[in-house]
Amino acid sequence: MNYENPLIVQGDRSLLLDVHAPKADECRNALIPFAELEKSPEHLHTYKLSPLSLWNAASAGFTSQDAIDVLNKYARYDVPQSIVMWINEISGRFGKLKLIEGPEVKVPVEPSKIVKESEKQNKESEKSDFIIEKYLYLVADSIPVYKEIGANPSVKKIFLKNELDETIIENGNQKTPELGFLLKLTDRGTVKQLLLQAGWPVKDEVSLADGEPLSVNLRSETLTGKKLEIREYQKNSAKALVGDKGPGTGFGTIVLPCGAGKTIVGMTIMDMLKTSTLIITTNISAVHQWIDELLDKTDLTADQIAEYSGENKEIKPVTVATYQVLTWRPAKDGPYPHFSIFHERPWGLIIYDEVHMLPAPVFRVVAELQAVRRVGLTATLVREDGCEGYVFSLVGPKRYDVPWKELERDHWIATAECVEVRVDLPLASEIDYAVANSREKHRISSENPDKLPVVKKIIEKYKDDKILVIGQYLSQLEEIAKILNVPIITGKTPNAQRDLIYKDFRSGKIRVLVVSKVANFAIDLPDASIAIQISGTFGSRQEEAQRLGRILRPKERESKFFSLITRNTVEEEFGSNRQKFLAEQGYAYRIVRYSGDDNDL
Repeated sequence: MNYENPLIVQGDRSLLLDVHAPKADECRNALIPFAELEKSPEHLHTYKLSPLSLWNAASAGFTSQDAIDVLNKYARYDVPQSIVMWINEISGRFGKLKLIEGPEVKVPVEPSKIVKESEKQNKESEKSDFIIEKYLYLVADSIPVYKEIGANPSVKKIFLKNELDETIIENGNQKTPELGFLLKLTDRGTVKQLLLQAGWPVKDEVSLADGEPLSVNLRSETLTGKKLEIREYQKNSAKALVGDKGPGTGFGTIVLPCGAGKTIVGMTIMDMLKTSTLIITTNISAVHQWIDELLDKTDLTADQIAEYSGENKEIKPVTVATYQVLTWRPAKDGPYPHFSIFHERPWGLIIYDEVHMLPAPVFRVVAELQAVRRVGLTATLVREDGCEGYVFSLVGPKRYDVPWKELERDHWIATAECVEVRVDLPLASEIDYAVANSREKHRISSENPDKLPVVKKIIEKYKDDKILVIGQYLSQLEEIAKILNVPIITGKTPNAQRDLIYKDFRSGKIRVLVVSKVANFAIDLPDASIAIQISGTFGSRQEEAQRLGRILRPKERESKFFSLITRNTVEEEFGSNRQKFLAEQGYAYRIVRYSGDDNDL
């Protein structure tokens, strides 16, 4: 028992962090690998231990004993024995089920039905009466686990019956392991999803396909003449993903702050694997940025890189596509025609940029693409739809994570002050707000007209800064852009015009830019030092992470992140949820009530 320690570990698996205790910051960083922040009021922050947080930690090499040691080191009171036992039990589940290589089986078919894939493998296949099918084994490490999985009604449907055993033996292959199940190669992603839902993470140790070879090398000097230096954490995150290129490596998620160079990590992985690569990102501007970065920092040439978007649909050894074009379909219930891109080439690597934004339809394809090396890049694994488990099971578990404050300390990202400015609701809007439904309440408070003078005050006060004004509602943004006489970028802005505005902002021709949520993701505006958030998507922590990331590129001055909130409205409640992410990363969150005085800002 040590009353100076900052952490109180409770029997319900919640962890209370006293932010005023001497070791609070140190403790927060130690919790990041295996605990999730739930609440972040002024004095006590509440973290929660969950199975998924422990399995992500285990997949990155963080053992149950490591987690227990952290709790013991920082706990104010003795750690409950039930918590220790639960951590050991839940963490220990990772690795109890493994997917391993299964047999290759000759499956009889009618000659007319022999697929083209087999024709590629065997030119004489049109004369054959069989094709080769590959299978996998799901192996349990004990009889109780084997029995439990075998009795699971949703999972056992995809296990194959023993009639296949004779075919396997005839072809000289071993029988199903005594504590294992046989399944089709195409069910590899599905079984991992289902078992994660059942509380059993699967350790995938099946070898991945190498894909089409492609010479990709990082330059020692960029085309602009700057020396290209790969930072240590960037090298380590790439190595954590690639591993030794053996079974169990080559897939997963890398979590790094916006501005920490996730694109460099992706290119480093391409350099290590040297294979044809499909990159999927959030919008057309991000596509162009990826292509520019690839040309600037690798020896790839323009004729080796293609853009696959609403404007251009080419496929080359390195292809950069948008999630939007992939999820487009002509009919609401029809197929997704552009999913064919995943099978157009023997890709050796797929990069899912901003993987936390992975659309639900794409998960279906990702489930099928389990033999391809893949990496998800993101600033936060938080998903407001609760589908973090899909990222874990289908793209891959977290392989690398660095606390934001650690990178700030080493000057790899900018220091930032977060300020919540609370603004009164005008008397004229109070009755409308009182009788509105919950969604309308959010909009009325978000579009509070008294926020506009505050925006002007901030812009006037910080004359030497490049400023982004970010919001949710287009009418509000258009009014601000008109009043300030500055450019605006929304989803309706043509891509060519959008790229030109971003270019002018980077060059200094434009100092203030109004942007909608289209600028939340994968946009490189390195000189932006102030962001003014005038409205947001309810309580999205994911969005908070991305918007803060817009101003975290390294720079000499401290960045400032202003959030304008209407007092005594639902915005306060949603704002407190958004603060969770900032508090989890160690950012102080200053709250001021705006009175018209510049000193408030």
